[in-house]
Amino acid sequence: MSIVDQVEGTGSHTYTTHDVAVAGGTLRVGVWEPTAAAATGVPQPPVVLVHGITASHRAWPAVVEALPGRRVIAPDLRGRGRSNGLPGPYGMAAHADDVAAAVRELAGGPAVVVGHSMGGFVSLVLTHRHPDLVDRLVLVDGGLPIPLPPGVPAGATPDELVRALLGPAIERLSQEFPSREAYREFWRAHPAFGEWTPVVEQYVDYDLAEFPAAPGSEGGPVLRPATSPDAVAADSADSARGAALPAALAWAAGTGLPITFLRAPRGLLDQPGGMYPAGTVAEWAGRLPGLAASEVAGVNHYTIIMAEPGVAAVVAAVG
Repeated sequence: MSIVDQVEGTGSHTYTTHDVAVAGGTLRVGVWEPTAAAATGVPQPPVVLVHGITASHRAWPAVVEALPGRRVIAPDLRGRGRSNGLPGPYGMAAHADDVAAAVRELAGGPAVVVGHSMGGFVSLVLTHRHPDLVDRLVLVDGGLPIPLPPGVPAGATPDELVRALLGPAIERLSQEFPSREAYREFWRAHPAFGEWTPVVEQYVDYDLAEFPAAPGSEGGPVLRPATSPDAVAADSADSARGAALPAALAWAAGTGLPITFLRAPRGLLDQPGGMYPAGTVAEWAGRLPGLAASEVAGVNHYTIIMAEPGVAAVVAAVG
């Protein structure tokens, strides 16, 4: 059963959060309902937005605002956001089943599923495991196997994989911050965000959570990023070597599943080249007959869903 936890208003939608029963507890899910003024009167499938490996559902407000008239559902994946208390096992199949539970309870029918970064892997596996829930699939700089960085051996340990693929993003998860403003200042220095916007600020504020102080230490609760490092490590290993993603890719290749893929030409740290070299995407387009890939100029791995022109490209893909 869903429990309304919080309500906020926006120009195009009203926002609530719900707790959906899943294995081991409840999954926090954000739901944006179109306002009467934004409603189009034309029935359209709801949109499900699935975030990346260290993110939360609050990565998506810029996309939501650009979808007037559409019902939008976005979970905090297991081990992230306000779902960070959910235990393992983690992995793409577990996340896909969690998202399926949210879609069944909150969507009212098949949805356009959009997955960013690791959310792309989850969305592809969701489509494989629960095809009745997916109207259309959009992968945003994620969902296709990520090439290992130069110098990382094929037999790298899970810890080596995490650090090679995520770098400073994983180190942040173990840091403590004296205040919310200190955490904002940490993110203001991030090279991916050349412009500090309200969308980025609310995402950063939501990302910081209170945790009990370590046993035996003095003082009260401490502030740390909400994402569980254990969940990130397990999911990194699963996305690189688990069975669920290869099975979903083989199924997509065999069925000709229509997939829209949007590539960011710049990476996590706004570096050129991006998470996916153009050649890697072209190679996968040859393997997946239903894959339609395009590059979104002028964005990095974060801003492809948080700023223009990335938001416009995502909304166009949603249709």
